[in-house]
This record gives sequence, structure tokens and C-alpha cells, in this order.
Amino acid sequence: MADRVQARVRGVRRSYRRSVESFDVLVVGAGLAGLHTARRLAEAGLTVLVVDRRRSLTVGIRTTGIFVRRTLDDFDLPARLLGPGVRDVLLYPPSRRAPVRLRSERDEYRVADMAAVYGHARRAAEAAGAQVRLGVRYEGRAAGAVRLGGAEPVAARFVVGADGARSRVARDLGLDVNRRFIVGAEIVHPIAQGRSAPAFHCVIDPRVAPGYLGWVIADGHSAHVGVAGYPAAMRAGVRRLLETFAADAPGRSAPTGPVERRGGPIPVGGVLRRLACPDGLLVGDAAGAVSPLTAGGLDPCLRLSELAATVTADYLRTGDTDVLRRYDGGALRARFRGRLLLRRAFSGLRSTVVAEAAVALLRSRAGHAAAARILFGDGSFPSVTPAFSGTREAPTYEPGT
Repeated sequence: MADRVQARVRGVRRSYRRSVESFDVLVVGAGLAGLHTARRLAEAGLTVLVVDRRRSLTVGIRTTGIFVRRTLDDFDLPARLLGPGVRDVLLYPPSRRAPVRLRSERDEYRVADMAAVYGHARRAAEAAGAQVRLGVRYEGRAAGAVRLGGAEPVAARFVVGADGARSRVARDLGLDVNRRFIVGAEIVHPIAQGRSAPAFHCVIDPRVAPGYLGWVIADGHSAHVGVAGYPAAMRAGVRRLLETFAADAPGRSAPTGPVERRGGPIPVGGVLRRLACPDGLLVGDAAGAVSPLTAGGLDPCLRLSELAATVTADYLRTGDTDVLRRYDGGALRARFRGRLLLRRAFSGLRSTVVAEAAVALLRSRAGHAAAARILFGDGSFPSVTPAFSGTREAPTYEPGT
């Protein structure tokens, strides 16, 4: 009798496995990192499913959408999705008097229509062969399948966690998780065109942005006004501080249309050390792929996604777990030692007197050059050149200039 019951259970399990939809890779999160990774994996001939709990990629946008020149030089983002180039950066002390002005001879920043960027990335992933399903939550792995809220379970050989700064995939896979955050809030709105030259205004003021800064980037089409800082020091709350800052923020123009609100946590602890295991890996904010100093994440997410897709495809093709050593967060962190130290120094700017003095230092020749190197340089995130050869070499990294 017991033997017949066990045989029936085994038969049910075999039938269940046959009925579950199977993919080579499940990508959790349809942000820029997830969609770019999915596209590259599909182009490599793998079957890929992307899921995101949002029902539309036009809602729940958290990023400002500032792309730096180096990203636009290296990745195929259509110009129609970008605003005019920004060459001027003004750094203000808490008093807002006598800002330090930096000007580049090239367009250094362009602000993207992120809803359109996500739509473009989704279409590119689907054109490559990936499937994208929205309104589907990742709920964990069990019995050889991945549980999904709002959809039937699926089977996946590998899971890519692109599910944000507080990644559930990271915890399920036993990988490192982000522990150092700042929190930001921003308003975005259209402005009257041609009223002022495009500029990026940055205010170092611990009263509204402890440990980070307030910003206004206006490109002649739209304005992004935001603050970010360490949550423990933002006693009034980030949204209240944003209202205070926006009331007289330098460079802000009056809205000429609807005002959109964005916000969320930003990991600033640097790339995590343990990013991959035989069951999956992390990309984007889930991997801590954010500049620890500037908190910029769009360039890092694309560069790390390129490496993630290459390593994943090679690993699934060969089955060699040593391939995963190429996706080494520890090697990447070595490139960030200086910026991690500067992040700690920046986080210590908690008084207006110290902040005024810090901006005053930037008026010197050396300070001006250092600020220009950070804001206009090519070294915010190292280029990653994966050794896609099936060898057991350590990862190779091409440093930014």
C-alpha cells in the first residue's frame, strides 16, 4: 500500500514538472538593469522571463534619469528620449551665496524621459526574444519551481535579482544585501522652454540633505528638484524637507504642467562583495551598483548588466561554477576605495559651518580641479571587460580614465 502511494506521489510530481513553464533565466525586476540583462541573455540564445510587480513601467519610477556623457557614448540610448545637454554645474553652500561654477566644453549630462526609456528597453528585450510579464510578484523558490504572485509558478535554471535596493532575491539566494542607504525624494515637472540655459544646481546643506545634497537640474524642458540624505538625520522627513528646499531652490522654474513625485532608498555602500552563486546573481541596485559618492546608478547598472549577462550565459552553457568567479564584487570594490572614503567624509558634513567651509575649499584651484574630475570625469564606474572564453581566469576590469 505504501509503495503504491509513493509511486502515485512520484507520478504527480513528474506531471507537475512537465506542466510548469520552464525558462533558462528568470529576471526579477523590469528596471533598466533587469531589462538590459534580459535583452543580452536573449540575444545569447537563452529563454528568458522578466517579471515585475508593477502593472505599468510608467509608474513607480524612482530615478532622476540623469545620464552622464560616458553612458551615452557607450550605450545605444535613442537621442529622442533625452533632453538637451547640460554643461554647467553650480555648487552652492548652505547660504546659497557665491556658488562654485564648473563648465565643461562638452555635454556632460542629459535627463531622460524614464517612462519612455523603460518602454524602449522593454521593446528591445522582447525583440531579442525575452518575455516580460507585469503585475507578477516574485515570492520565492520551492520544490524546484519559483512561486509567483499573480501568475502560475515557473521553473528557471538561474535567477537574476534586479529587484531593487532591498532585494528579496538576494536574501533567498543567500547573497550579500545592501545595508547602507540614503533616502531621496524628488518632484519632476515641465517648465517654459527657452527661459534659462540648461544647468545642474547642487546645494550642500545639511539642514535639508544631511550627508548628501539638494539638487535642481533644469534642461530647458523639465525640472527635477530633489533632496537626499541619511534617514536617521532627516527628522522632519524627506518629503517635508523636499518642500522646504523646493520653496526657494536655486535654478527652479515654475511648473507649466503636472508635477510628478518620485523617491526611495539609494544604496551607497558600494558594490556588494558576494554577488553570485550557482542559483543566481544580482544586478543594479540589488548589487549595490551605485556610485558611493555621487549616488548615480544608471551608468553602473548598465555596465554591470553587460558583465552579468556574459557570465550567466557562459555559466549556463558550460555548467562550470568557476565561471561565476568573474562576477566578483570584491574586485569591483577595490576600484571604489577612494570614493568610499569620500562618501564617509561627505556623510560627516552635518553642520552648516563645515559645509560652508567645504564649498569654500572648492574655490581654490586644486578644489576646483577635484570637483571637475568627479563631476565631469570618466571614472565614476569602471568599465568591465568580461573574459568570455570559458577559461578559469579571474575577472578583468578596464579602469575608467
